[in-house]
Amino acid sequence: MVRTLHSDEIPIDAELVRGLIRRAMPAYADEPVRRLPSTGSTNALFRLGKELLVRLPRQPGGSADIAKEATWLPVLGPLLPVSVPEVVGVFDADRFYPEQWSVVRWIDGTHPEVVDPGTATDPRRQVLAANLAAVLRAFRRAEVSTQAVRDPRLRSYRGRALTTMDEATRENIERCRSLEGFGFDLDAAEQIWGQAMQLPETGGTDPCWYHGDLAAENLLVRDETLIAVLDFGGLSIGDPTVDLVVAWEILDPPAREAFRRQTGVDDLTWLRGRALALSITLMIWYYWTTMPGRRARCMAVGQNVLMDAGYPV
Repeated sequence: MVRTLHSDEIPIDAELVRGLIRRAMPAYADEPVRRLPSTGSTNALFRLGKELLVRLPRQPGGSADIAKEATWLPVLGPLLPVSVPEVVGVFDADRFYPEQWSVVRWIDGTHPEVVDPGTATDPRRQVLAANLAAVLRAFRRAEVSTQAVRDPRLRSYRGRALTTMDEATRENIERCRSLEGFGFDLDAAEQIWGQAMQLPETGGTDPCWYHGDLAAENLLVRDETLIAVLDFGGLSIGDPTVDLVVAWEILDPPAREAFRRQTGVDDLTWLRGRALALSITLMIWYYWTTMPGRRARCMAVGQNVLMDAGYPV
């Protein structure tokens, strides 16, 4: 039995997917359908044969992200130095499934290793740091067209000022205090967040493209080389600082510093990125019992942030 993650989750299983494929892509009706273990919380994923991946939103309203990806991936994908999912088709809701869903081309690879303060330094992560920095630079160089500015789907809280997240972050700290076995010092986390609230706001910079959810579960590597970025449901325009948070998840300290240099961000932006990594990590209370893999990754990120800020872990 597949565990649900949300109270309003849409029932999705392999039988449903087989029926959707028979009706929408009859040429693939005889291909095997296999549910993949969940690393993300937005879409249910099913392998279709050897070449394709079916993505179905878990919750009502998920069609917007599916449609957004189909619109903007063909625009941004060619500008990035790594592969992105090729959208094979987007299909409308029907009486069997109430949201749009998509089929994309399968990309072979593995997710990068998550590091924590006890992880041994590995020079190969310098390559990964350089790859990630190149992706961020490409996002920031990409033209923000008038059409993009007018697309309401490309606006996210993650591209707004850090102070807009203050109330929610402090609430999440308190929720995490009630969790048994929480993996890092929440008093220290609260101090780091409070210090971040004193940082000067970013100026009136022009909006940039950003991925919005650069994390191990949305990256593929081969031999520590980044080959693909996945899941563009969080794609937006605004302040791109949030894309820095991956540094505290998959890069050890020397690689993190190399990433910082190669992205060219200033000290204040780096501190904001670290605060965002902490803020996003503190949302883990919602998945504490349902996503043990994500829970472990978030504990590692929190520990890395505390160590980076000079706190014992």
